[in-house]
Amino acid sequence: MHGLINRSVQCFLRDTFGTEVWHAVAADAGVPAEGFEPLLRYEDAITLRLVDAAADRLGRPRESLLEDLGTYLVSHPNREGLRRLLRFGGVGYVDFLHSIDDLPGRGRLAVPDLDLPQLELTEEGGGRFLLACRAPHSAFATVMIGVLRAMADDYGALVLLEPAGRGEDGAELIAIDLLDQSFAEGRRFDLAAGMG
Repeated sequence: MHGLINRSVQCFLRDTFGTEVWHAVAADAGVPAEGFEPLLRYEDAITLRLVDAAADRLGRPRESLLEDLGTYLVSHPNREGLRRLLRFGGVGYVDFLHSIDDLPGRGRLAVPDLDLPQLELTEEGGGRFLLACRAPHSAFATVMIGVLRAMADDYGALVLLEPAGRGEDGAELIAIDLLDQSFAEGRRFDLAAGMG
């Protein structure tokens, strides 16, 4: 697993639950309290052990914790870079959804050796979409639900998201029902952030 992913889990736990919780989870998982180097690679088992230790320590279901991680990655002020990368997908939530297939490629522009799941969107009509998430671990699809939920809030859209089983090729499926694209005022976004 790429160190950037492990570092994101570390920052999520520290920023959301505090440094003491991060240190306790790190000890439970058998990883150093100083955490992970973002540009190194780690065995997948370390990441899975870290997530399980966090879920146990916090007394929360693993899926709930992973979904909150996805939300954190987009909505926390310390993660503005990822939000900006995702917002370049379009003016509205539907535009964003149609650009989501390109997300792994955009991620590799920033971090060339970052392995993100392959994503494929299918529009089924009537505001319903199906997102196929092909990844070595089902955790990615759960994190993606949190990302999709946070981006809906960012755009001001009202959506219903739920796991939809597996496709014929084994991909994790996420059902996206867009109930109202203009439900609320979205968060401000400027292409030229930090300029003039």
